[in-house]
Amino acid sequence: MAYSSLTEIQARKDELKEEIHQQSGQINTLWHALTAPQESSSKGEIVAHLVSNSITAIDGFLLMRKLMKTYGHIFGRKKRK
Repeated sequence: MAYSSLTEIQARKDELKEEIHQQSGQINTLWHALTAPQESSSKGEIVAHLVSNSITAIDGFLLMRKLMKTYGHIFGRKKRK
């Protein structure tokens, strides 16, 4: 888009600033909804969350172990023979 005057540039800048402000508010709302702790109402849900978090932690550990085994030389570790 071609602009012919400084007032057009300033108007577009103000429009973009308003769009960014609105999108920032939407992102903020979604982020809080995503990261808000969810209350468990029963022991079954507590156990389900505990198992889910444990599986995620184990999966992360195994992934890191595999990456270190494969790419450990990048981090200064020597390869085993």
